[in-house]
Amino acid sequence: MQQKLRILLVEDEDHLLDAIKLNLELEGYKVHAVKDGKTALKIFKEERFNLIILDVMLPEMDGFQVCETIRLENTEVPILFLTAKNTSEDRVMGLKKGADDYLVKPFNLEELILRVGILVKRSMKSDDLKELNSYKIGEKTIYFNSFELKQDDGVIVPLTKKETMLLKLLIERKNEAVSREQILETVWNYDVYPSTRTIDNFILTFRKYFEPDQKNPVYFHSIRGVGYKFTDIHN
Repeated sequence: MQQKLRILLVEDEDHLLDAIKLNLELEGYKVHAVKDGKTALKIFKEERFNLIILDVMLPEMDGFQVCETIRLENTEVPILFLTAKNTSEDRVMGLKKGADDYLVKPFNLEELILRVGILVKRSMKSDDLKELNSYKIGEKTIYFNSFELKQDDGVIVPLTKKETMLLKLLIERKNEAVSREQILETVWNYDVYPSTRTIDNFILTFRKYFEPDQKNPVYFHSIRGVGYKFTDIHN
């Protein structure tokens, strides 16, 4: 018998959580249901899912932030947002963060089931979505999946997971200032509270790796009172 397709459901309204979970299980899906974003990220790291159904308004971390954190590690699993706000701004924000579909509350459960079916089928086709596997800065290339940096002389430098995640976040937000709060939520997931100095040390390390002149950086910038920014005029 074929293994059941797995769905991570993140919804803080009990009645809606129970109704969605029951209907999905009746359709043959295996559903792991949680009520907050922090727990969702923990479960996502421990298990494999074919689809994530994610409420936007969640306690502690909202759905947009959860989605962005997931997308740093996995760009293939489909994400369906549930929201009470029927505004184009929210839809655009959801799509920018990496969502594949958007359903406004209140919704018809039959429509939800149909959309879930379409997204799950898409997740079975590995070539439908392409992940950001590498990025070139100057003559050096970052390989996100293998946590490596290939230098211009061919030497491979290993990167830590945190270094890789922070690089990916800054590169995906290229030319935008990323706040310390966003970095804490997305890279550290609030499990550890690094000091400002800790994040500064990561930026100093990146400058050692990539900057022709570390004292006059052209790629990695500290924005006083705000956070950090990556710029790349060549890409």
